[in-house]
Amino acid sequence: MNMLILAAALTATLTAAPAFAAPLSAADVQARLSKAGYIQVHELERDDGVWEADVTRADGSVVDVIIDPANGEIFDPRSDRAVLDAGQILALAGKAGLSRIHSLDRDGATWTLEARDARNQRVEVRMSGYDGRVITRQREDWWD
Repeated sequence: MNMLILAAALTATLTAAPAFAAPLSAADVQARLSKAGYIQVHELERDDGVWEADVTRADGSVVDVIIDPANGEIFDPRSDRAVLDAGQILALAGKAGLSRIHSLDRDGATWTLEARDARNQRVEVRMSGYDGRVITRQREDWWD
């Protein structure tokens, strides 16, 4: 009986869906931008773990936006959404286990910072300017 339960549990584990969805492709990102009302995508590239795009908004203005590769959220600096200030981002970075923050830059509706993580590794982190969650985290100088 125990072997049957173990076999069933193992089968369920091996056939379960992965915990993380695959990152969005360029075509997925373009479709999301179009659905969000941007009328033209001039340039689209994957850089530092996120999608960056130069787009034309419905009002005719051109803006650089950042797209979260995991869920497709668009970070538009000209949107009506409020962006957290540096103090709020620093507090949330601390709660995310980041310390010794030595660089903090606002990039449109996101924030980029260089810090140390819980393992004392140097990391570059991009955080949402809307809610402060970590969008990407990349080790710096991983060969050191």
